[in-house]
Amino acid sequence: MLELSTNDKKQLEGLNISVEQVERQVNQFKTGFPYSDLIAPATIGNGIVKFSDTEVQELIKQFDEDKQYYDILKFIPASGAASRMFKNIYSFIEEYKGKEIPEDFLRKENIKADSIESFFINIRDFAFYDDLKNKMAECDKDINTLLNENKLVDIAEFLLENKGLGYGKLPKALLKFHKYKETSRYALEEHLVEAAQYSTADTEEGIVAQLHFTVSQEHLNIFKKVVEEVVPRYEEQFGIRYDISYSVQKPSTDTVAVDMNNEPFRNNDGSLLFRPGGHGALIQNLNDLHKEIIFIKNIDNVVPDRLKPTTYDYKKVLGGYLFKLQQQQFEYLNLLDEGCLVDDELDEIAKFAKEKLMIDIPNYFKTYNEIEKIDFLYSKLNRPMRICGMVKNEGEPGGGPYWVRNSNDEISLQIVESSQMNHNDEKQEAIFQAATHFNPVDLVCATQDFKGNSFDLNDYIDVNTGFISKKSKDGKDLKALELPGLWNGAMADWINIFVEVPILTFNPVKTVNDLLRDTHQ
Repeated sequence: MLELSTNDKKQLEGLNISVEQVERQVNQFKTGFPYSDLIAPATIGNGIVKFSDTEVQELIKQFDEDKQYYDILKFIPASGAASRMFKNIYSFIEEYKGKEIPEDFLRKENIKADSIESFFINIRDFAFYDDLKNKMAECDKDINTLLNENKLVDIAEFLLENKGLGYGKLPKALLKFHKYKETSRYALEEHLVEAAQYSTADTEEGIVAQLHFTVSQEHLNIFKKVVEEVVPRYEEQFGIRYDISYSVQKPSTDTVAVDMNNEPFRNNDGSLLFRPGGHGALIQNLNDLHKEIIFIKNIDNVVPDRLKPTTYDYKKVLGGYLFKLQQQQFEYLNLLDEGCLVDDELDEIAKFAKEKLMIDIPNYFKTYNEIEKIDFLYSKLNRPMRICGMVKNEGEPGGGPYWVRNSNDEISLQIVESSQMNHNDEKQEAIFQAATHFNPVDLVCATQDFKGNSFDLNDYIDVNTGFISKKSKDGKDLKALELPGLWNGAMADWINIFVEVPILTFNPVKTVNDLLRDTHQ
């Protein structure tokens, strides 16, 4: 039993976290998490579906024709701070503040694309350049003069600090990503533009696009302010109305930190240290929405207008495929619910579950009687469903698609992160290395059952898929607990279907220099 003081219990109460929750988390630190048991990589024809050009067009048509019958929402995790984007610039300031920068700093040969030198050489190509130049001019500083004089620390500070644009303290959503002839756009604006193409519904009030942003509490007000400023422009441009909602990561999803002896880590004032539980906490935000169809895409995975058509097409492909499968799924669930089925019909449903929904049908299914078969198929089909876009692996880091065996000896398709794998096991490592695709976080989800009731998404989390990371606080080492990831363990027991999408649909911005790539220019 964990020894907690009266003050500890008051703290837990304020966070809406139970004592049992904390005890369970501390025990997880002690026992660790089991590694994922990889069976095989998901590949084309073995877990990943690849559509022909004709099928792509048919699915786009199906989406366009059927979307009017669905309540569709676009869900964008947007609480991530941009500070990690500027890691190399922060290091540069630390190294050169108060020092002379070598004259040839920006004239070196073979400068790498991801280097600090490349950032300054190409600074005029960033969408935020004009804002930066104007902000500096307000303080009687000319950016061109400073560039010529190698006073680069001044420029870097104006970009990151509050005296300038304050980009180091903003979320990615509020950074200017793309430059156009007449204007430049924040990352969040590109999601507004996207939503107008596929996340809309015909209502009595006209065409409405629904979006939901998850935002950190500290950025909520400024986020809303920017949205209010830009939305009228796009409503006029597309002839639609936006219905935008927000949520913050719930304090109740924070996880307790422990010291290196697995005892609860305490702040200098004696209180327990809790840390955000990672993006897996957002399953609670998703659970609160009660929408039929939810598209999920990260805030930084956007492209300029010239490259958007491919994105639109494949959003519709994923959505159209979901509609197609769900219509058949619901038809079979209604039959199973009525319960009057013969063996041939049950075999037909089992075949659909295996071949189209990628559900493992074990050999012992054949030995079941009629009632047992109905119960089995009903439980397997009556779950939330997601279609996940998968891109060919070209060396980008990220979770990959695999066939995985869980603790109940059930085999299913899963998105597994590298941190969940045992790289010291030769067989597991060989499976890991054999993966051909990875997950770009491009999902479309169905979260209601065939009777129109919302699933409780908490029922479909694999709690054994979290992981432990090492951090520090006030100069002391600690261990932090990451909850099962939103598109990993938090959706482990969903019906998971993987579809190949073009690499062009995946253009994340992890560092500021990524914005210099051709796909963001």
